[in-house]
Amino acid sequence: MSIDFRQVATIAAKEFWDRIRNRWVFVTAAVFAVFALAIAYFGAAQQGGVGFAGIEVTIASLVSLVIYLVPLIALILGFDAIVGERERGSLDLLLSMPITRFELVFGKFAGLSAALAFSTLAGFGLAGMLLWYQQLDPSGLYHYFGFMLSAILMGMAFLSIAVLTSVLASDRARASGGAIGVWFFFVLVYDLILLGILVGTGGAVGGKAFPFLLLLNPADVFRILNVFGSEQARTFYGLATVFPQTLSDPWFLGLILAFWIAVPLALATWRFK
Repeated sequence: MSIDFRQVATIAAKEFWDRIRNRWVFVTAAVFAVFALAIAYFGAAQQGGVGFAGIEVTIASLVSLVIYLVPLIALILGFDAIVGERERGSLDLLLSMPITRFELVFGKFAGLSAALAFSTLAGFGLAGMLLWYQQLDPSGLYHYFGFMLSAILMGMAFLSIAVLTSVLASDRARASGGAIGVWFFFVLVYDLILLGILVGTGGAVGGKAFPFLLLLNPADVFRILNVFGSEQARTFYGLATVFPQTLSDPWFLGLILAFWIAVPLALATWRFK
């Protein structure tokens, strides 16, 4: 199958600039920046102090926020990517043009991913620059950049799931309900189910498989990727006792996130065809 990347770029640019014009990108970046700066300054309050405690401590505190916030924003951003065009009556017009269905789906995903990445870098990058100015720690800044990159990859994974939901849904109401359901399952319910099984069976069921089951949740992959990035974060979360070091290689976890991006998008393209 030949792909005209000029068509993909045209659709992606339209999606991106639509988000710029409706100020979605700037609002999201502002939300990220406010939360990141607040956590960076007040994150150590439970230890009896305030102030910029360091990049590593800030990352450990930001991980929990990002797991809740970024997937929700990504799902809201992409749930009507296809079904919205169908309800507005513009989908038939788009498909009547010399463009394949894959180019349409991939172009929309690429444009929405660019908007999400831009807002993430702008929002969390502001806090990162301030932390670097306060601490002057190049190694910590490197970890903070890795944190932002992994947040973007996790957001793209949930955006891919949102596009799949948009293809499968018959209307925007069902698509939005499906997106919220996905958020509840992966962010709130999934870990509770695993924990319930482990505690209820005394570790007899799922104990050895627990680390692999965590890889079936992109939010957990993001958490593990950042937890094992520093000694302080490992101590903060305590996951080092249940997750083997052999599965915590950043490149391996990055590939898992790439898998979560590619598979739902491939399924969406297949179903859309």
